[in-house]
Amino acid sequence: MTAFHPACRPPRRRLTWISPILGLLLILLIYTCHQNASSLPDPISFTYNNGAASSTTTTDCPDLPGLNDIFIILKTGVTEARDKVPIHLETTLRCIPNYIIFSDHDETIGNIPIHDVLTSVSDNIKSTNPDFSIYNRVRANGRSSLTTTDLNPDTNSAFGKPRNPGWKLDKWKFLPMLSETLRVRPDAKWYVFMEADTYFFWPNLLAWLGKLEHQRPYYLGNQMQIADVVFAHGGSGFVLSLPAIRAAVTLYEQDVAGWDRFTDEHWAGDCVLGKLMADAGVGLTWAWPVLNSGQPGEIDFFSEGYHKKPWCYAPIAYHHLGPGQIRELWEFERRWERYGKPTVLYKDVFRYVVRPKLGGTVTDWDNRVGEPPGKPSISLVECRVLCYSDAQCVQYSYDEGTCRVSHVPALGTQKDGISSGWITERIDALVDRMSSCPSAKWIL
Repeated sequence: MTAFHPACRPPRRRLTWISPILGLLLILLIYTCHQNASSLPDPISFTYNNGAASSTTTTDCPDLPGLNDIFIILKTGVTEARDKVPIHLETTLRCIPNYIIFSDHDETIGNIPIHDVLTSVSDNIKSTNPDFSIYNRVRANGRSSLTTTDLNPDTNSAFGKPRNPGWKLDKWKFLPMLSETLRVRPDAKWYVFMEADTYFFWPNLLAWLGKLEHQRPYYLGNQMQIADVVFAHGGSGFVLSLPAIRAAVTLYEQDVAGWDRFTDEHWAGDCVLGKLMADAGVGLTWAWPVLNSGQPGEIDFFSEGYHKKPWCYAPIAYHHLGPGQIRELWEFERRWERYGKPTVLYKDVFRYVVRPKLGGTVTDWDNRVGEPPGKPSISLVECRVLCYSDAQCVQYSYDEGTCRVSHVPALGTQKDGISSGWITERIDALVDRMSSCPSAKWIL
C-alpha cells in the first residue's frame, strides 16, 4: 500500500474452481486495480527558457493564487552550482514564473543564466581581500582552476564552514544581492530568498503571505543571533516585502564602502544582512518553525521550541537537503496536490516522508536528536533492551560501548560505526497521542 491510494493485488494462487460469475468479477477487479494504478501522476517532462529572471510555465503546473506577486532569488556558488542547481530547475523552480539565480560566477545551467552578483563589489576589495582568491582564479581561468580544497564541502559548525573558500566568499553576496534583486524586479510584493539546498512548499508560502499585509515592511525568517544582532538564517530561507527591501537597499547604497568594511569584519553574511535590516528600521518577524534550518529526517517534530510545537504548523522551507531529498519532497508534494489533500502540515511530512523509513536496526546510521547523554552498553542488543525498559523510549543508537536512547523519533543520517534502531509501535502510539490539527497554524 502506498501512502496515498489503496493498491489492489490479484490472488497469489490460481483458483481453478471459481465459477464463471466469480471469475468475471475477478477479471473486473483486476481491471479496476490496473486503472487505479494508471491514474497515479505520470512523470512530468521538464522544459526551460532563456529568461534572465523567469522560468517557463507549463500546462500541468498548479494554479496558485499570488504566485505572480512573488520574486524568487536562489543564491548559490561556483563550487556547488552544477551539482545543486539542476534539481531546482526540474522541481522547485519549474512552475515559478519569476525568479533569478545569483552566484559568484557567470555561467549557464540547463539553458538558464546564472548571474555573478559580485560584479558590483569594488575592484580594490576583489584584488586585496583573500576571500576573493577563488573568485579571481575562476574569473581568469574558468572552472578548471577549482581545486579539491575549493570543492571540499567542509563540516558545518557554529562558525560556518571556515575551511571552505566558497563559503568565505559567500558572505559578500548578501547585500549586493538585495540591490541587484530590486534592480531586476522593482515591483514584486514579496521577495523570497533561498539557497541551493533549501526546499520551499510554495502553496504553503503563498497561503502564509496571503495572511500578511505586503504594504508593510516585513523581514520574515528563522531567528538566529550573533552577539547583539538577531537575523534570519539564510539557509532556512527568508522573505522581504517590497517596503522592507527598498528600505534596506536605500540604506546600503548610501554607504556601500562602510557596509563592505562591516562585511569584511564579520563571518556570516546573513548576520550582516540582519544588521542592515535593523539599521533600516525593519525588525525580524521570528518565523520558526515554518522556516526551518534542518531537513525532515533530522528535526524534532514533537517537542516545543520558542513556545511552539511544530506538529500542526504548515512547513514552508527545509534546509540542508541534497538533490535526492529535494526530489523526494517535490514528488510527495505533487502526490499531495493530485489527491486533493489540504495544506501540508508538519504531521503530514512526518507520517508520509519520515515514518515509512523508521523501523528495525540499521548499521552505519545515526538517528540521534541533538546529543542526549549516553549510557554504558556492552552491545547493540543490550542497548535495545535499555530502550525497551524505558516506557517512553522510541529509538536507540549504539556507538563504541555507548548507548543513547530518545523519547523523540528521528530518521537521522548516515554515519559510519553507529547502529540505530526504532520501536515503531511506540512511535505510532506517540503519533496517535498528538493533536488532530483541525486547521493549519501560521506565524502571524
